[in-house]
Amino acid sequence: MPLNFTAIDFETANSSAASACSVGMVKVRDGKVVDRAGWFIRPPAGHDAFLEWNIKIHGIRPSDVAGAAGWAAQLPDLVAFADGDHLVAHNAGFDLGVISTSSTVAGLAIPDFAYVCSLQVARRTYHLDSYRLPVAAMAAGFEDFAHHDALADAEACAAIMIHAAQRHEADTLEELAHITRVKIGVIGPVATREHASTHGPMALN
Repeated sequence: MPLNFTAIDFETANSSAASACSVGMVKVRDGKVVDRAGWFIRPPAGHDAFLEWNIKIHGIRPSDVAGAAGWAAQLPDLVAFADGDHLVAHNAGFDLGVISTSSTVAGLAIPDFAYVCSLQVARRTYHLDSYRLPVAAMAAGFEDFAHHDALADAEACAAIMIHAAQRHEADTLEELAHITRVKIGVIGPVATREHASTHGPMALN
């Protein structure tokens, strides 16, 4: 099986995981980037305050998202782009937490996704002083990108995984996770149930 996955990155308006204000997604097929997508998201009421700290990080302001659709309208597009792929993110707990929390706040079922953390893969692939996305991406040969632009960050994440797979001679994302001993996580009721039936309850702890 080929190296297939979708890399994803969110930027948020504040510390709330329900405050996503932009998303970037990069589709990888057979170890090559074949598609990209990114858009603004309007955070929901109660989670829509843009903190100055966050604005300094990503440069997104309330005026940028004023005309954007909210999470409920955009989740189907996100799911359609991923098209059943495992997701990959740098510090994946954050990004998958955005999906889970945003869906819950919007009154939606959490979508089913399996995912792998590129931060953890990088820790088991490179010997670096830091494993922050720009540093790990540089080790993978992906440099000079606009860090904290969601689409650029997703592409950097994809580059890390592609390079790591080459270094470990892994043909698939699952094989790379196995070689690096990185857990494949899951969110959503169906994915969680299937994962438990395959790997046992301890796999979810």
